[in-house]
Amino acid sequence: MSNILPFKKKKNEGGNIMCKNNHHKWEVVKDQQFDVKSGKLVTVERCSRCKKKRNRLS
Repeated sequence: MSNILPFKKKKNEGGNIMCKNNHHKWEVVKDQQFDVKSGKLVTVERCSRCKKKRNRLS
């Protein structure tokens, strides 16, 4: 009889694949929702998958 080897599921190394392809899921940060930067209104957003931040001018 042959030996049966249990295979392990590969871990997704390097983060989310959607975020790697620039398909982020942006959400507005409530505690830093508005920030004044050089006289313009700025909204701070964070990706819910990879926690990357970006600033949007309003």
